Amino acid sequence: MPVLAENVLHFARILRGAGLPIGTDRVMDAVRALPLAGIESRRDWHATLSALFLTRHEQQVIFDEAFAVFWRDPALEQRMMAAMLPKVAGRMAGLGARASPRVAEAFITNTQPTPAVENPEQIEVDASLTFTATERLKHLDFEKMTGDEWREAKRIVAGMRLPVPDVRTRRFKRAPTGAAIDLAATLRRLARDGGQIARIVRREPRLRAPPIVVLCDISGSMHRYSRMFLHFLHALVRDRARVSVLLFGTRLTNVTRALRHRDVDEAVDAVCAAVPDWAGGTRIASCVHEFNFQWSRRLLGQNATLLLVTDGLDRDDAPGLEVEMARLHRSSHRLLWLNPLLRYEGFEPRASGIVAMRPHVDAFLPVHNLESLRTLGKALSPHSRLSS
Repeated sequence: MPVLAENVLHFARILRGAGLPIGTDRVMDAVRALPLAGIESRRDWHATLSALFLTRHEQQVIFDEAFAVFWRDPALEQRMMAAMLPKVAGRMAGLGARASPRVAEAFITNTQPTPAVENPEQIEVDASLTFTATERLKHLDFEKMTGDEWREAKRIVAGMRLPVPDVRTRRFKRAPTGAAIDLAATLRRLARDGGQIARIVRREPRLRAPPIVVLCDISGSMHRYSRMFLHFLHALVRDRARVSVLLFGTRLTNVTRALRHRDVDEAVDAVCAAVPDWAGGTRIASCVHEFNFQWSRRLLGQNATLLLVTDGLDRDDAPGLEVEMARLHRSSHRLLWLNPLLRYEGFEPRASGIVAMRPHVDAFLPVHNLESLRTLGKALSPHSRLSS
């Protein structure tokens, strides 16, 4: 079965190129399991590889597209020796427009070797074309990005900064040209100098960055968007003080400490390991209730801004969501709802969760591409007039 093992390994590389995490151990299990499960039927072949390679439901679409292109030999359904398939080269002819960009890119990358170039010519990069590609990437939906586009988007997000303006506090600091007189400091200096007034001490209000609290949905419908938003939050946590990040699906998890890793990939891996319900269901009402009674007083003081990242699709459809959202809104200085469903033109809030939540937010914003992340800073400005 050497050809069987080689083709299974090649198929695993295709899936890895499309973004599915498949290790060598699963490839070895597949090589051992396929002869035992039976290779007479294409359906059995598909079910065996699917059970061994997939860990989440949303990966099924990518797997099915890659399987249909890679294992499309018609003899696979008719002969038991279908394991002796030829090499994968040439199978791109049947890919067509039905495959997602991630699958198409994975096949091209893993089936076409890069030819060696003798005497390479100097290549000039057209700045206008580079600008056009960057502009396209800014407005490209995270769900439609290929692997290379996803990596480039992560690089851009890592360099983003959230221009949240500092707010005035009730405390003061020394300032040579301050508008107010620091009477206590002036009297102390007067007593120290024997009653001679040398200079009046002045002060001005102290400015401080307001706290930012993020509640991010990590359910299956939000997986692609929340993962990119985690890269944005990593840059935010590293750049600013007093940033708290809590993820919720069926339960609430504080991941602020995990995001403080210097390396963004290590930080995201630590977050995924700390969250047991990643890409599962959603219980918005119970998670918001838990935040209100366990975290609200600790995190939402001193003019804190709350970012709620969710599509509002609640699995339980719990009745107390509107009450919990009203309490959450009263506790926050500003409550911004970031919803990837706003990428659709003519979006109407018909789901019961969205209807219950929307009246209790200060702004209702999209979060589906790089441009939406850039405009988030404008929404956090105290002078913004974004409608809810």
